Amino acid sequence: MKQLLSHYWPELLITIVIWAVIGWKMGLAAFFITAVLSLLEITLSADNAVVNSRILVKMSPFWQRLFMTAGILIAVFAVRFALPIGLVAAVTSLGWLDVFDLAINQPEIYGKYLHDIAPAINGFGGIFLFMVALFFFAESGREHLWLKWPEKALATLAAFPLAKYLVALLVFVPVFFITPFGDRERVVAALAAGAVTFLFLHTITVIMTGINKKNALKKQIGWAAFISFLYLEVLDASFSLDGVVGAFALTSNIVIIMAGLGIGALWVRTMTIYMVRRGTLLQYRYLESGAHWAIVCLSAIMFLKLAHIELPEIVVGSIGLVFIGSAVMASIRANRHDTEAVQ
Repeated sequence: MKQLLSHYWPELLITIVIWAVIGWKMGLAAFFITAVLSLLEITLSADNAVVNSRILVKMSPFWQRLFMTAGILIAVFAVRFALPIGLVAAVTSLGWLDVFDLAINQPEIYGKYLHDIAPAINGFGGIFLFMVALFFFAESGREHLWLKWPEKALATLAAFPLAKYLVALLVFVPVFFITPFGDRERVVAALAAGAVTFLFLHTITVIMTGINKKNALKKQIGWAAFISFLYLEVLDASFSLDGVVGAFALTSNIVIIMAGLGIGALWVRTMTIYMVRRGTLLQYRYLESGAHWAIVCLSAIMFLKLAHIELPEIVVGSIGLVFIGSAVMASIRANRHDTEAVQ
């Protein structure tokens, strides 16, 4: 407990101060909604923190610090505020400043515009997250398999270079048919954009990592680290943009939304750093698998939203926690078994 407090006390302090200021200036109802949004963002992004740590552990200390400083500003102001405004401006006849004015002065109308472009957000985020999980499970030489049968089957895809791309392409078909006719064009465009974005960042990261290895560099620096940093920010956007749309179901006050989601973003990043420093992925061998199965489920949930099938937020958040918790427990049992075998 002392170790946890020593690491998380700044985030606890910031959270309490923001909640207190919101409650003092805007009332008890605003405080409650801010707290709910914060907790939802943290719960829904637990698997995000695990996947982030898998990428961040390969980066140099400088880029890890940048992830916690500039990365926080990007996550809060760029991903959760400016990017949705830009998306609304891109698909409407409104200018960027007009949409900004709506977000500040007429948030109800802005929330309606966001709801209208939600299918494109879910299409982009769904395929991006699906490919994150697919390329993880189809990785060659994975040492620890948690759910043995499906993970073994997916691992065989590594032997066939085009198999992963074909699987991703096949996802387009059912998603296309479950999407209402009026949304299909922009959802297909969003699917293509999400797939291309993932493949671009993944390919560049692999190339740059290979160059680092040839130069005997243990940690990513320079362009390799920069591309990984971009990958983390796009991954964060894939997780979070849907949350921005969902937040308007609770409130149309942009200050409350930014405060709640911003607190969540801060906690996700500090959880990532904690996992990197504590070597959590090494201690819990199946944790990565659990997080990526949670991502598969989140991707499926985003696709279901295209057919107007929406699960309660508590169910969505619980799915990720169940997978991660089960993977941790399985890791503990496996570690105990290894210890007993040695003795």
